[in-house]
Amino acid sequence: MKKAKFEFIAEFSARYRVSLLCSALGVTRQGHCAWRGRGRTSRKRVARIMRENGWRGVTRGNARRPSGERRVARAAGAPDLVRRDFSAAGPDEVWFADITYVRTHQGRPCLAVVMDVWSRRIVGWSMGPRIDAALADDALKMAIERRRPPAGCVHHSDHGAQYMSLLLGATMRRHGIRPSMGSVASPWDNAVTESLKGIVKSECVHARTFAARDEAAIEIFEYIERFCNRARIHSALGWMSPDEFERAHMEESRPRAA
Repeated sequence: MKKAKFEFIAEFSARYRVSLLCSALGVTRQGHCAWRGRGRTSRKRVARIMRENGWRGVTRGNARRPSGERRVARAAGAPDLVRRDFSAAGPDEVWFADITYVRTHQGRPCLAVVMDVWSRRIVGWSMGPRIDAALADDALKMAIERRRPPAGCVHHSDHGAQYMSLLLGATMRRHGIRPSMGSVASPWDNAVTESLKGIVKSECVHARTFAARDEAAIEIFEYIERFCNRARIHSALGWMSPDEFERAHMEESRPRAA
């Protein structure tokens, strides 16, 4: 009964004084203030309302991974050369790779990324209709073409089947890249790309549902190449963007005239 009275007071408080409404309904002003300070709903009620309206949340942890991204439930794979050390002494020493998906009205194309952990720059990326070895391989080949990494560059990923494929392994061997994998089903071993995926989703993907795959590809290209790499600042880089950080490093390493 008191709840109904407090709801009535809240509804008409813009037209009448709260003290007058409380007096008329036989409740205290302190009780009304305490009621307003408490949550007015519950998780079950929110879940029911969302279910009835076909709504879904867009937080980072809400999305399920598509069935194509299967984990290999065995101990096989590359050793963990990173061991949760998310830093590097210079460019193209350690790359991190992962895959996520994008919602469109034409389905859910997948996005593979390769990031240089030294500068947090996305050095390679690829989009395709499914999570497979070709998608991961295309992203890696873009990174190789752009950066020309030295022999011994580490490519760290999870135990997804696409990262354990013969195709990706051949590309790595051909260019002297060393594969590295974290523990099975342990997101903390690939935390920097887990964070990167959350950023891409919250800032670019979850803000809208794209009408077509081509539209999504164009938007993601703009986000990665023009914003994420050039303008988005990182605390790990001293509040510089990847582009600014790399240019500053080049200036420091350039030999000075005598």
